[in-house]
Amino acid sequence: MEKSRKWCFWRKPKIKAALPMPVILLLLLCIFETGISSTADQFKVDGKVLELDEANFDSAISSLDYILVNFYAPWCHHGKLLSPQLDEAAPVLAGLKEPIVIAKVNADKFTRLASKHDVDAYPSLKLFMHGVSMEYYGPREADSLVQYLKKFVSTDVSILISDSAISDFVEEAGTFFPIFIGFGLNETVLSNLAIKYKKRAWFSVAKDFSDEAKVLYDMEKVPALVAIHPNYKQQSIFYGLFEGEFLEDFIKQNFLPPVVPLNPETLKLLKDEKRKIVLTITADENEDQTQNLIKLLKAAASTNRDLVFGYFRLKQWEDFADKFGANEKTKLPKIIVWNGDEDYFSVIGIESLDNEDQGSHSHNSLKDIDKEEQKRKQSKRHYLWASSTQ
Repeated sequence: MEKSRKWCFWRKPKIKAALPMPVILLLLLCIFETGISSTADQFKVDGKVLELDEANFDSAISSLDYILVNFYAPWCHHGKLLSPQLDEAAPVLAGLKEPIVIAKVNADKFTRLASKHDVDAYPSLKLFMHGVSMEYYGPREADSLVQYLKKFVSTDVSILISDSAISDFVEEAGTFFPIFIGFGLNETVLSNLAIKYKKRAWFSVAKDFSDEAKVLYDMEKVPALVAIHPNYKQQSIFYGLFEGEFLEDFIKQNFLPPVVPLNPETLKLLKDEKRKIVLTITADENEDQTQNLIKLLKAAASTNRDLVFGYFRLKQWEDFADKFGANEKTKLPKIIVWNGDEDYFSVIGIESLDNEDQGSHSHNSLKDIDKEEQKRKQSKRHYLWASSTQ
C-alpha cells in the first residue's frame, strides 16, 4: 500500500484543459516580480552597512550596482578604527543619485569567501561596480572616502559653461584623481575615452570661458586639453591631434603628474604602469639640491613622456632604497631606471648638480634612455604638447 501511495504521488496528473496564454503570462509575471521584491527587500539601500556572508554575498554583488565591501577581522585594530568611518559614510553614499552601498564581511570567519577575492590583509576594501571588482586605494576617513567614491558614479563628461563652473568642478573633484578639461572641445571627442578610463580620472569640457581662464591654465591657444594634478600642483597641456592614439596616449601618460613624489601609496598607482620608471633617491639634508633636482626632472619629463619620473628621500624610505643598493654610504642623488619588477640600472653622471653643465649632462642622459625606449617601438608618433607647473 505504501508503495502504491508513492507511485500515485509522483504520477503525472491528467490535464483536462490548458490554461489560456494570458493567464500563464500573468502567473509568470507575478512569480518574477515576487523574486525581484524579495531581493530588493533583502538588500535595502537605507544607509546602513550590510552584513554579508557566503550565503548572500553573490546576491548582493549582482543586485547592487555599486557596493564597497570591507573584508575585516574582529581582532584587527585598524579594522576597529575603520568601522565607524564606514558607518558615517554609508548614509551619505546611499543618498547619492546613483547610490553606493557599504557592506562588510568577517573575513576571519568566512575564510573561503575572503580567499576567493584575494584578501590577504585586514581590513581590505574592494569596490564592486556592476559585479566587477577593483581594489580600493582611496582615503579611509568618512568625508574623504565619500568624495573619492563620488568619482565612480559621476557623469562621464561634465559640461562647463562658465569660469565659475570650471572652478566649482575642480574644487568638487578634489585631489585624488587627475582632472582633464577640454577647452574649446566637443564632448564627443572625449566621451569614449572618458568611459574607458572613468575609474582613473575626471573628464570635462569647457564650452564657454574667458581670457582669464586661458591665463590661469597657462594655455597658449585653444582648443586644448589640460591635465591637472591638484594634489601635486602640476599640469600638462595637449594641443592636438584630438583623435586616435595621440589623444589616448596623452591621457594615459597623465594619470600621474610629470614628476611623482614616491611613497607606499603613490607606488600603488604605478602598479599597472607599462612605462619604465626613473627613480631618484635624494639626500635628506640637502634641500636646495633636492629642489634643483626636481626642476631638472620636470624639464626631463617634458621631453621624455615614455618614462615615469619619481623621487624620494633616502631616510624617508630606507627599505625601498635598499632594493636598489642605496644606503647612507651611497653618493646621492642616485637615479635608477626601473621596470617595476626586478630589473633596473643606474644613470651614470648624475651624482652632482653643482653646475649647469652637470645638469645638462644629466638631462641628456635621461634623453638617451628615452631614445632607447623609442627604438623598441615599431612606429614613431608625433604630436604637439606642452608641460608646465602651476
